[in-house]
Amino acid sequence: CTLDSEVALRVGGDFFFDPQPGDSPVKLVLIAGGVGINPLFSILLHIADLHGYQEGKGNGYKMGTVKLYYSAKKTSELLFKKNILGLMNAFPGKITCHFHITQQSSQICKELQPHVTGK
Repeated sequence: CTLDSEVALRVGGDFFFDPQPGDSPVKLVLIAGGVGINPLFSILLHIADLHGYQEGKGNGYKMGTVKLYYSAKKTSELLFKKNILGLMNAFPGKITCHFHITQQSSQICKELQPHVTGK
């Protein structure tokens, strides 16, 4: 977003992402903490599928970018981290993730380091 951008924000409750062919592309920001990643990971997988369809078949889906911000106490508590890294590698620039770690005292593994902020 840039200064003065309009954003829609939704916290909790039932939510989903279901774009239709021909819809304008949107930029999504997904924010998760701990096990709250579960529904957002499902959305992320759906977005990856749609990016794959868009590239492979040109079926009318125009996908924007998605940025996931995911916080946990320690990297060991980041659910789906290998899957998320795989999605970022499969769709560079289209799917990104920033992990925020709040209480880890040990070294963060090299694979995660470029994507981690926090202690």
